[in-house]
Amino acid sequence: MNLSSILLEAAAPSSGMGYMQIIPLLLIVVVFYFFFIRPQMKRSKDQKKFRESLQKGQKVITIGGIHGRIVEIQDTTVTIEVEGQVRLRVEKSAIAIDNTQTIENK
Repeated sequence: MNLSSILLEAAAPSSGMGYMQIIPLLLIVVVFYFFFIRPQMKRSKDQKKFRESLQKGQKVITIGGIHGRIVEIQDTTVTIEVEGQVRLRVEKSAIAIDNTQTIENK
């Protein structure tokens, strides 16, 4: 045997072993998708749907923890009224949750 034939045999994997090395990698990708990527996409979709459904008069909480009622809705901003007739203009992306569900549960 010469050196070139030995190197060619060592470099060429057998056909059965190639698939066996790929299977664990594919399983890791599938698990990563179902446990990390898919839930994040669903959460993002739900938040977008909630922000599009905002209505005037709805009680909300901002991501900063400010409780208020929506008095005006524009394209990218929402004006909320907090206690003392104070009005704040915040981005729609800063609205975290609907306050009506937490009030009904108390």
